[in-house]
Amino acid sequence: MLYREAGQFKTSYQADGQIFPILQDRIALLALMAVAIVAVPLLASPYALSAILIPFLIFSLAAIGLNILTGYAGQLSLGTAAFMAVGAFASYNFILRIPGLPVLLAFVLGGLSAALVGIAFGLPSLRIRGFYLAAATLATQFFVVWCLTKIPYLTNYSSSGVITAQPIVILGYVFDTPASKYLLVLAVVAVMALLAKNMIRSNVGRSWMAVRDMDVAAEVIGFRLMRTKLLAFAVSSFYCGVAGALYAYAYLGTVEPEAYNLDLSFRILFMIIIGGVGSVLGSFLGAAFIVLLPVLLNIVAHSLALPTSVASNLELMVFGALIIFFLIVEPHGLARLWQIGKEKLRLWPFPH
Repeated sequence: MLYREAGQFKTSYQADGQIFPILQDRIALLALMAVAIVAVPLLASPYALSAILIPFLIFSLAAIGLNILTGYAGQLSLGTAAFMAVGAFASYNFILRIPGLPVLLAFVLGGLSAALVGIAFGLPSLRIRGFYLAAATLATQFFVVWCLTKIPYLTNYSSSGVITAQPIVILGYVFDTPASKYLLVLAVVAVMALLAKNMIRSNVGRSWMAVRDMDVAAEVIGFRLMRTKLLAFAVSSFYCGVAGALYAYAYLGTVEPEAYNLDLSFRILFMIIIGGVGSVLGSFLGAAFIVLLPVLLNIVAHSLALPTSVASNLELMVFGALIIFFLIVEPHGLARLWQIGKEKLRLWPFPH
């Protein structure tokens, strides 16, 4: 069986014994999930759960959504944070206006609301592409933040525009501790990442990649461009909307529209560039890198006693340098480096 991922053909089975590395990958994945479910909540501190692991998982989900649109469908977007804001504020209003609505269902409805907004702002993709499409999605960012700021109904007539997320209650259990919120976010992200992986391997994913590689040829062989592009916008916006709802309910708690600003959109874009465009694994690696890098830079700045002016701009300088490095040296990002490292370890110490 052949499927295409990140511009390369791979085989799920080969007669020369490649089935064993695949089984090793599955076993490693199961072991990693066991560690994430059992060991991490028991060993990690509340600070590590709240400030590092939960945002890492949420940003990974948002990066998967952007990777579906940009990496697999080839539609450049700068409005990721806007779709996250739609999901967060829509979930808040659904829970507020509909008594007894389950929280998970509110997250799904928030994601569907973001999908509708994504379809509306994805219509220009039928006529424009590249940087012009990026400018059109950039308008989404400013328009959504403007609506959340100027329409009091969306913030429940809050004078400051700040909303407080309702408690997360599922089947009578209140998710109010860092460990419980971490497990909830982990479950949602794991399910949606698995769905994205399978979707990319299906006919839908192949149609996205055909449009990405050459949309004119894809239309000639029978793919419907309007349906394919708008479906990519809808699925991507749905993922970003659910990530935005988790960002508000499991991480921030108190949210204002400016929390979903343009800087957040660029951070998520940096995640897929560094992690790997067109790779679900790259979304996780990029999110981990972006979340952990400020922590490491802060430790380095304090240990070297750097001036405050230098330490405050160190993160921006390192981000810029890394973006240039990965675009020139390894366009497929950390996911490709991880793949190369695994291949070398499988052959070591007998490379021939």
